[in-house]
Amino acid sequence: MNWITNYVRPKINSMLGRRDMPENLWIKCPETGEMVFHKDLEENQWVVPTSGAHMKISGKNRLRFFFDDGVYELLESPKVAIDPLKFRDERRYTDRLRDAKAKTGLEDAVLNAVGRIEGLEIVATVQDFTFIGGSLGMAAGEAIIKGFETAVERKLPLVLFAASGGARMQEGILSLMQLPRTTVALDRLKEAGLPYFVVLTNPTTGGVSASYAMLGDVHIAEPGAVIGFAGARVIEQTIREKLPEGFQRAEYLMEHGMVDMVVSRLELKSTIARLLKILMKVETVAEVTAAQPEPTELQDQPVQA
Repeated sequence: MNWITNYVRPKINSMLGRRDMPENLWIKCPETGEMVFHKDLEENQWVVPTSGAHMKISGKNRLRFFFDDGVYELLESPKVAIDPLKFRDERRYTDRLRDAKAKTGLEDAVLNAVGRIEGLEIVATVQDFTFIGGSLGMAAGEAIIKGFETAVERKLPLVLFAASGGARMQEGILSLMQLPRTTVALDRLKEAGLPYFVVLTNPTTGGVSASYAMLGDVHIAEPGAVIGFAGARVIEQTIREKLPEGFQRAEYLMEHGMVDMVVSRLELKSTIARLLKILMKVETVAEVTAAQPEPTELQDQPVQA
């Protein structure tokens, strides 16, 4: 039987040209249960075409879709001490970091990039939730500060995409210290008079929502994003009351004044570009054309010698 399984069957499959099917060809919509072909989902920026459900997206893919023609300059992140507390729970923290780097191809949870959206040059800072839940550690904090400093040096607006479960517990107080440090760096950006936009994605929770993620000039949320400090279950157990329907969702927060607008990922680029141009008083081609005087009848007449 082993001879048939290990030799004859593979030989027949190779002769017939049979190939193993790749995994994850179809992805299930979290809202409707509909199966969506992965290529269609990727081309639609990981937004389910029928239901509009926003799936999680990697940091590099977000940058590729956000910038004009997918072209951007990726900034190098500062180096920090690895595992300063020599932390270990079920596994060593250094092992968790190694696995996360191998899985995502990233050095940590935050990416900084400089590029253009509709011709306007900006700095974009992106938190990648696939890297240890987008948690904020020393490396992520330094990267965010680097983004703010780059924006000040180049006199560019900054757009930050928040996606995090909060502080990184393996770094203890050193992780919590990133909250005031990033806030101070943000103050320098505001002192320079440069716009700071925050896009709240799913999820934005924990200490991140108590610092730089809620200090923007404009707060934009993706549809259905979970945004808050503590989890809904923890709040219910604390206050011993049932929370309202949709509590901590983007739409609920907009109704109660914590978010300025809820915008689909497919319209984020155009919306942010329009708002930034208004704040920075950048004239568009249409405005310049409208401002030009119309030719008069006298101007249309030929000049006689």
